[in-house]
Amino acid sequence: MATFDQGNGHSGWSSDVATVTLGLDGVVTGWSEGARRLLGHRAPAVVGRAATDLLHGAAAPEATGLSPTGSQEWRGTAALRHRDGHRVETTLHAQPSLDADGRARCFVVTLFPHTGPPLVQWAFDQSSIALSTHATASGAWQRNAVAQGGGEGAPETDGERQAPALADDGFLRSVRRVADEGVPLRYECLAPEPSCAPGATPATPLLTSTHHRAWVIELWPVRDPGTGEVVGVGTAAFDSTDQHAARQRLALLQEAGARIGTTLNVTRTAQELADLAVPRLADFVSVDLLDSVLRGDEPVPGPVDAAVVLRRAAHQSTAEGEDVPEAAIDLGDMDTYPPFSPPARCLADGKPVLSGVDDPDFEAWIAGHETRTARVAEFGFHSVMATPLRARGITLGVAVFARVKGSPPFEPDDLLLAEELAGRAAVGVDNARRYTRERTNALTLQRSLLPRDLPRQAAVEVAYRYLPAGTGAGVGGDWFDVVPLSGTRVALVVGDVVGHGIHASATMGRLRTAVRTLADVDLPPDELLTHLDDLVTHLATDKEDIAPDEPYLVSGEIGATCLYAVYDPVSRVCTVASAGHVPPVVLLPDGTARVVELTPGPLLGVGGLPFECTEIELPEGSLLAFCTDGLVETRNRDVGLGLQRLCEALSGPATSLEATCDTILKALLPASPSDDVALLLARTRALHADQVAAWSLPSDPSVVADARAQVTRQLRAWGLEEAAFVTELVVSELVTNAIRYGAVPIGLRLIRDRTLICEVSDASNTAPHLRRARTYDEGGRGLHMVAQLTQGWGTRQTPAGKTIWAEQSLPAG
Repeated sequence: MATFDQGNGHSGWSSDVATVTLGLDGVVTGWSEGARRLLGHRAPAVVGRAATDLLHGAAAPEATGLSPTGSQEWRGTAALRHRDGHRVETTLHAQPSLDADGRARCFVVTLFPHTGPPLVQWAFDQSSIALSTHATASGAWQRNAVAQGGGEGAPETDGERQAPALADDGFLRSVRRVADEGVPLRYECLAPEPSCAPGATPATPLLTSTHHRAWVIELWPVRDPGTGEVVGVGTAAFDSTDQHAARQRLALLQEAGARIGTTLNVTRTAQELADLAVPRLADFVSVDLLDSVLRGDEPVPGPVDAAVVLRRAAHQSTAEGEDVPEAAIDLGDMDTYPPFSPPARCLADGKPVLSGVDDPDFEAWIAGHETRTARVAEFGFHSVMATPLRARGITLGVAVFARVKGSPPFEPDDLLLAEELAGRAAVGVDNARRYTRERTNALTLQRSLLPRDLPRQAAVEVAYRYLPAGTGAGVGGDWFDVVPLSGTRVALVVGDVVGHGIHASATMGRLRTAVRTLADVDLPPDELLTHLDDLVTHLATDKEDIAPDEPYLVSGEIGATCLYAVYDPVSRVCTVASAGHVPPVVLLPDGTARVVELTPGPLLGVGGLPFECTEIELPEGSLLAFCTDGLVETRNRDVGLGLQRLCEALSGPATSLEATCDTILKALLPASPSDDVALLLARTRALHADQVAAWSLPSDPSVVADARAQVTRQLRAWGLEEAAFVTELVVSELVTNAIRYGAVPIGLRLIRDRTLICEVSDASNTAPHLRRARTYDEGGRGLHMVAQLTQGWGTRQTPAGKTIWAEQSLPAG
């Protein structure tokens, strides 16, 4: 019998499709040829019989909606009995045939045979992939053996609501999202091995673990072929443990590039390696280095033979808190590794070594150290990797990675990862070692060039501080100096060479020497800076002593700033000139602090631009603060704000200049300054009228005798009669020379302080020269006699001419 086809919108019979017509009472009223071919029964044998007689077994499918008043289609599955008795799995699709009133007259049931149900089911059951389906209506799961957690047997069906073994909260949320939104998703998770107890986790989140496996789960919506409605969710889980471990290793190496070697500090770099490897690669890590590496020295190239003595630079473990209870050696202590120990073996061969409790050398190494034996027994160390730290062909030390009980032993892949991490750390350690060596050399050079003890002088009371940079910038070229000048005057100098390193320190030494030389000539501040500017220009173009591959000293690369001030305690005038340097700050006796307003000049080395002097009269007891830009300028603070804070710190209460230095540094500097800092404080003194005597002399040779008499009377008033004889000879010679070779006005001045100074000034710029008189010469012996009788003499230029001075010690008592 054929079936009436309603699906195509026309009446017709089809002999290809198995169709059955059922009455409202469930009796077969029609039987198609396709049904005969499917089940083997002819129409006379089944028409008029109850449809349930065709079922294979007693259970009948639930046919909701098959009623006279119903108009719903129905789908389901059923196992039917073939004419020869075997089971035929089919999918049933029932459609009502309606009358004019919309009531069902009968039902046309289309039978779709499962052409390969055994093959599909077998593939589902026997797949090595964890497969499962979830029915959205009933919440039932169907899982194959792998999805059940590795068990054997048929998949669990028939309304089983237990989720697959890989399911966790995130997986179930993904299932609900796929069912609600109808879009496929991918979910990744870590799940315990079937041999592990449910919910078991490894002792530490190691990169490789025999307790857990990684899974990638694909989820997709299952739709009704007819309506397109999501009726379930299908899942397929793929074991991605190897890929997950590879990604973790790559992530660890990438993180190592960012976390190891962040500072140019040897021990800090070693600690960064230990912190990174714990707990992701090992439960305990130690880093031991050669003592020469910690000092910045150059280790012996190549592997290290025989027993090696190393110093513990860093270690880390999974123990909570700051202590590392697993460590047998304390930080900073030395340890000797015997030749057979894994660390010594890896240093001798230059290759990583994998060892453990099954290695006799490991057991012998542990047994030879009492504390190490106790730690191994207490924490259960069972697997060890020793990796040499080598960079640029030299051996720096060794890194030891260990795992304790509860963690799996190391594998060859772990050894490769440890070797890569150690190699990256070794480069960082070597960079820090090389920096330490260069910094030590630069500091040594710099300290040798800076003044250790400032010279004694009467013009100012001084205190100073010098702090080298505390970061990777390197040692700079900051310097300061105090230079005594004639007439009890003093020069105060602060400078800064552009750049860092040994070259900056060497340039600083040259400039400091040049300043001292020019100061001895008694040049005014502006002229001195002009000569210094010429020197820097010459240094920038002098390449004779520089190697061709050395990227330094090209034209214009050397620059420096300098502040040069001369204070005269007699006039209480301070003359200052600046070459691009930070201006000084002055604290007056009344408590007022301000920045000295200067006419700023160009940096040294620019050339062609003038420098100008600024004169300020200071009351006795004024406090001058000279500094470099490292004190007042930072990345977050400009020079103006820094000088304002310097004024505030300078105005605070202080018991001494030394205490004031400490207060200023504490107020303006971080714990580790990024640039060199030089600070020079000078409190001014003044020479009063009872310490200075001055006379104006006419240009007449007869006045020489009167000048000697006036000097004698003044020395008697000061109680310095013992110095009268020498002083009279000096005055006689200097006044005679001024009258004979100089120009009016001529002045004579005596200054009594820590020494006795005699000065003769005139309006001529011609300076006298000391020479050796021949036997029959009538002159030329006067200055030679002055030089022999005094402890020093000299000439300085003044705006009005020149001044010749001679200084002698005061009589004892």
